[in-house]
Amino acid sequence: MGIYEELVARGLIAQVTDEDQVRDLINNGKATFYIGFDPTADSLHVGHFMALCLMKRLQMAGNKPIALVGGGTGMIGDPSGRSDMRTMMTTETIDHNCECFKKQMSKFIEFGEGKAMMVNNADWLHKMSFTDLLKLAAQVTVAQMMTRDDFAKRYAEGKPIAIHEFFYPLMQAYDSVEIDSDIELGGTDQRFNTLLGRDIQAAYGKKYPQLVMLLPLLEGTDGVVKMSKTYPEHSISLTDSEFD
Repeated sequence: MGIYEELVARGLIAQVTDEDQVRDLINNGKATFYIGFDPTADSLHVGHFMALCLMKRLQMAGNKPIALVGGGTGMIGDPSGRSDMRTMMTTETIDHNCECFKKQMSKFIEFGEGKAMMVNNADWLHKMSFTDLLKLAAQVTVAQMMTRDDFAKRYAEGKPIAIHEFFYPLMQAYDSVEIDSDIELGGTDQRFNTLLGRDIQAAYGKKYPQLVMLLPLLEGTDGVVKMSKTYPEHSISLTDSEFD
């Protein structure tokens, strides 16, 4: 049994694109993969623990992790599963939270030359001009954004949706343009964002879109998802058959 089959047997993989490619890369220790952590607090929480354990297992099998801290996306905060807008944090608070994350991740993941690496999306997002941002926004329509469960629900309930919240999925998707990896990992609530990343990569000239592997969300004992909500079964330009 390869590491991929073991992860499936343990219920740690919910959905993947191009399963044969993902399995081959992971089982042969050839995958470079990344997953993002937004520093919206000064500590990782229990929901992050599943992702860190998976990253460690994959690293032990010879694969290379990239831990992305969202110094840029963290200024907005992921709107997934939220019924209201987040309070925007200062740059100083985000930088402090990023440093706290690094210390905690180092207890799980082995960083260093030829091993895991850590990147901060503030390094490229903060350099984008307004024109660059408009070019990025041109890759998706408002109708597509409104297919997200959290946005659709808030709109139906008459709750405000600020324009800057629409940019969060775009910013996360753009990360996959800047990061040289084979696979993007995320929870099932990141389905929309990760598939959007594949479309964005094509628009920016990447010949081979990143593969996607989604993890199940952490649930409470009553079976209710506690950490975030899963989006409706849809994608942007890919069909549902892309997920086996």
